[in-house]
Amino acid sequence: MKMSFRIVLAKCGKELSQDHAASFNLAIVGTPKALESALQDEAYRIAGEALSNAFRHASASRIEVEVTYDSAALRLRVRDDGIGIDKTVLTNGQSGHWGLAGMRERAQAIRAEFNIWSRETAGTEVELVVPRSVAYPRRQSQPVGSET
Repeated sequence: MKMSFRIVLAKCGKELSQDHAASFNLAIVGTPKALESALQDEAYRIAGEALSNAFRHASASRIEVEVTYDSAALRLRVRDDGIGIDKTVLTNGQSGHWGLAGMRERAQAIRAEFNIWSRETAGTEVELVVPRSVAYPRRQSQPVGSET
């Protein structure tokens, strides 16, 4: 049985925070809904990369993930209060690294909107917005209590 999106994100954040000084918080907004299996995998990979980058590179004291389930879309935000990303890296990625490019490609593959904002000393925010028609199984008409 596949773990819920919330559980895999919480596990990832907890594991990464063990080796870093930054605190980790996961917030769920709205009523959790089951996600399309392939979408959940891709969204988790994007979130995992964003979390890994935040813990390894941001020098942050606080890293947060917010998952919002609403009727129009699934929204995922990973944000930190760290040092930000260099503008050149933000635009072009880092030579020999596929993190940002990979997140953008994964988002495009699932027809999701991908945004990233960053300012020096003000941290970074990565946002993934997945339309309802892609995120939620069509057969599902009501929220799920245990989320698949």
